[in-house]
Amino acid sequence: MDPVEINDPEKIQEILKGITLSGTGFVTGCLLEDVWDAGLTYPDYFKAAGEDPTASLNGVSPAWETYHLRQGKKVVNVYGLGTKGRRIHVTETP
Repeated sequence: MDPVEINDPEKIQEILKGITLSGTGFVTGCLLEDVWDAGLTYPDYFKAAGEDPTASLNGVSPAWETYHLRQGKKVVNVYGLGTKGRRIHVTETP
């Protein structure tokens, strides 16, 4: 998939609700729910890149491999397809 960068919270939520991640490591049936659980209720920055055959967007595979989301100082990253599997990392910037 082509890399994408979006700053519209409504478009971001629309994309996130269609992303499904399977395989090893972090998996989800709906990435939007996990982003909400991480504390990002209205993410205002979204960047995705790479290609992951175990990810799908609206039922179509492959989707992106890495995801970077931000709302204010809170950041959520989903990355990695290597031998350890996919990971999610939540941080707050100073």
